[in-house]
Amino acid sequence: MTNEFGVKLDANGYAPSIVQPFETGVCFFCEASGDLARHEIFNASNRNNSKAYGAWVSLCPRCHMKVHDFPEYSRDLKRVGQMRCMAEYDWSIDDFRERFGKSWV
Repeated sequence: MTNEFGVKLDANGYAPSIVQPFETGVCFFCEASGDLARHEIFNASNRNNSKAYGAWVSLCPRCHMKVHDFPEYSRDLKRVGQMRCMAEYDWSIDDFRERFGKSWV
């Protein structure tokens, strides 16, 4: 299975992360290793788009909780994710908004 750009998806439907491409073995925020979870940057109704376009990062439990409990962490991560998507796929803000419904930049 591939996304619309021909990027191969893994068995769970994830493209390689475009936000954290080189070091997904550590937490995106604090660089801790060990118990990490994939966090889809644009969750809820856009979870599948996040997976397919590689808009996800690895987070330790502490940072994962911060992203869900503190809106500023989530907003900052969404801004970074949107900028990476726009750069990676050569999208305008409108192109991004078509796929994710909202702009964070």
